[in-house]
Amino acid sequence: MSRPRILLVPMFTEVEWTIASQLAEWAEVATFDAPGVGDEPMPGDEPAALDRGMVVQRALQEVEKRGWDSYFVVGDAWGTATAVRVAIARPESVLGVALGHATLSYGREGQRPPVSKEVTAAMTQLLRSDYDSFVRYGMTQFTQGGFDEETSNRIVARFPPMEIASRVWEAMVDQDEPIGELLAQLDVPILLSKHEGCLVFTGEGYEDAIRAFPEAHRTSVSQASSASAEFAAALKAFCEGVRAGA
Repeated sequence: MSRPRILLVPMFTEVEWTIASQLAEWAEVATFDAPGVGDEPMPGDEPAALDRGMVVQRALQEVEKRGWDSYFVVGDAWGTATAVRVAIARPESVLGVALGHATLSYGREGQRPPVSKEVTAAMTQLLRSDYDSFVRYGMTQFTQGGFDEETSNRIVARFPPMEIASRVWEAMVDQDEPIGELLAQLDVPILLSKHEGCLVFTGEGYEDAIRAFPEAHRTSVSQASSASAEFAAALKAFCEGVRAGA
């Protein structure tokens, strides 16, 4: 049997997916930088035009470039909405969807907000007041040690000027997304992952997600999924199970 194909959808940059090399031991793996990040051009050279849809189109370009006709789509944190939209764009090609920091939305209000309003507000303020510290330390704090110094330096090197970064942040983080409604449109196996002790995504948000999708496969990890060996192992079991018809 051929190796499974996995499209890793980033929040901002492919560097976030530190488990990519582990996955590549048993799967074909593809990922990319969002438009405006690293060497990726900004469509139209206009930062204000950047939205999640552009990241979805970049993901589809990656699939087309590789000639993939079937694959798994994987997203983490604020990349989950992008991943689900990628799957909806080509549902006939998608074998399954795996989401780290799984939630039904990015809402920050109400009695059971899936995302911490206070923490995201603090991260946004850091971006605007001390951009260098945001890039170098903010992302590391978010993963709670998932990124080592070398990875943090690579992320710093990829991040664009503040004007573009602010627009990327606004498009990816500050906009809510109906993730649960979108996911319900897909008729494929699902893996939902919880980051235990996460400072940004709440336990209530994950509980609501698994309640909405009781048939979904589940896992719990101690780091951000994009940097978690536990998630890599769960993803391998998920992909192998789906391909075996389990």
